[in-house]
Amino acid sequence: YITAYNSNMVANEVFIDSATLRENVSALARNIGYTPRSKRASSAKVSFFVDTSAYATQPLTLTLKAGIVAVSNTFNSNNYSFAIMDDITVPVVDNIATFNEITIYEGSYLTKTFTYRETGDNVPIEKFILPNDGIDTSTLKVTVSPNVTATNLKTVYKLTNNIIDVTNTSLVYLIQEVADEKYEIIFGDGKFGKKLEDSNHIIINYISTNGKDANGVNSFTFTGNIEDNSGVTITEGISELSTITKSASGDDIESVSSIKKYAPLVYSAQNRAVTADDYKAIITNIYTNTESVSVYGGEDTSPPQFGKVFISIKPKNGKYLSQIEKIELKNKLKRY
Repeated sequence: YITAYNSNMVANEVFIDSATLRENVSALARNIGYTPRSKRASSAKVSFFVDTSAYATQPLTLTLKAGIVAVSNTFNSNNYSFAIMDDITVPVVDNIATFNEITIYEGSYLTKTFTYRETGDNVPIEKFILPNDGIDTSTLKVTVSPNVTATNLKTVYKLTNNIIDVTNTSLVYLIQEVADEKYEIIFGDGKFGKKLEDSNHIIINYISTNGKDANGVNSFTFTGNIEDNSGVTITEGISELSTITKSASGDDIESVSSIKKYAPLVYSAQNRAVTADDYKAIITNIYTNTESVSVYGGEDTSPPQFGKVFISIKPKNGKYLSQIEKIELKNKLKRY
């Protein structure tokens, strides 16, 4: 009986429709080219300025360094950290440096480094697996330098979702979900994507987030690091943070049921939007704030409007899309 039960469970895990373990479902989805959505960091927009009039030497520019820049005031009995992924440099005009409407992302700003090593048959010795939970893969910043000492010669690598138009010199990487909701970074092999060389130093910056728990934060305290053009740390004259838009769009990792639903649809779409189902699959993939979507062709309207596609989206946060979101989504859909 036990043998029969175990055999039945093993057989079920082989098929995406009947599999129940997330690791197996994501592995089966990976076989058909689908990468489950990671957690998404809640983001907000804030503004502040720095008054440099009291400084003996007036700086020309100020730079807000990448990393944690703000902490929320108590929200739902918690305090959340917010970070930026890249340095932001602004000029000093009339003794005022204005950081206007910068986007900050909730979570811990983390860095993981690897050194690329190969075996005798040109196979990497280790897999590049990020060790943290709750990673927002959309915040990944991957750079490669010739070796661990040549950090001033960094080359930025970009995420690609498919190998169309990827050459042997393309600076790209792929990502896949592995066990325990961790993520593995995969670089090119010299045929599809530029191949790394022995001793290359890999630096990966990313945010580990609490997802939707931080949605709705609207009050922040500055905790960032600002330097002037001479590298001197600025500690005075920093105004309070003004919240332009409260935090939103945070989300949990894609559920097993969602993977089972959309993986076959994305595979059938083959990265091109032709049928209504193609549009549904692609929209949920490129706009993660989608709660539900309805699509129909203009041939189904009365009177018919051939050559048009009508899309209705209910976002997870809010009742409807903003005009900016609509424009961004239409521009992204043009790729398909």
